[in-house]
Amino acid sequence: MNATTADPTPPDQGRIVLLTTSHRVAPGLLSWPAWQALRTADRVLCADGAHPQLPYLREAGVRVDEAAPTAEELVDACAGGRTAVVVATGEGDPALTDGLARLAGSGRVAMPDLELLPASYDLPGARLLDLVQVMDRIRLECPWSSRRTHKGLAKYAIEEAYELVEAIEDGDRDELREELGDVLLQVVFHARIAEDDPDAPFSVDDVAGTIVDKLVHRHPHVFGDETADTPEEVRAHWLRTKAAEKQRTSVTQGVPLGQPGLALAAKLASRVRTAGLDVPLPTGDGIGYELLALAARAEFEGTDPEAALRAAARTYRDAIRAVEG
Repeated sequence: MNATTADPTPPDQGRIVLLTTSHRVAPGLLSWPAWQALRTADRVLCADGAHPQLPYLREAGVRVDEAAPTAEELVDACAGGRTAVVVATGEGDPALTDGLARLAGSGRVAMPDLELLPASYDLPGARLLDLVQVMDRIRLECPWSSRRTHKGLAKYAIEEAYELVEAIEDGDRDELREELGDVLLQVVFHARIAEDDPDAPFSVDDVAGTIVDKLVHRHPHVFGDETADTPEEVRAHWLRTKAAEKQRTSVTQGVPLGQPGLALAAKLASRVRTAGLDVPLPTGDGIGYELLALAARAEFEGTDPEAALRAAARTYRDAIRAVEG
């Protein structure tokens, strides 16, 4: 009777952890699994000696070797069940990851367990930080942008707003995304210019903080104890809190006279109607008074006269092109 022997247990090939972080999150703010991996690793490596995480890791007692091992060297370092953590650089160490993929695909090498461990995550809106950073550099280094003023940029804000409206009316989603970005650029650009004001500087954070405070204050049914179950109740909350904030002596205050004529007329009519005032429309000779009456009627019927006229003008444009062949 032949004795049988069990197959020997295969050697533990160890573990490679690729640790990724976001530059949009403050260095040192890592997830608990990331800290666990770093503290228990047999070796921690980073190819970038200037990586922003390194001072915080070392302060926490984690030894980090500044090294850029090849895939083969990293696999050898894990032999015997050891764990190696690679703190990924901003570029993601493609040479290393490609090399590991080639080794794994060859079938000739017993590979360690491979784990991708995100140590920090981008929060919603994180790319806005990139926009602020890019705008800051452009403001400092671009000969054109460094000389712009609020007044000099004002016309672009109007143009971009109109292009956004056109994208909305066209229903083009790609165009809409791009035009929203162009409008956002105007906000960030003006905020960056404001930082350079010698007398009353403010930053994009001040701009964001102001609108956050306003939104919270004007939505007591969301952030406070009041309730609102219908859009009409929400509007009532909004108007009430807005009136308390502004303390205006006239309903016409805050209505920009520089806006298109139909929109201006409709806005004034809206303010009058909302305030419950009895203000007859002025009469006179000329097309202007007729347009004023039409704009007021459109607002009363719930129609945006500017949008209605644009829609008619687009139809007119299409008719012109049809005749032109």
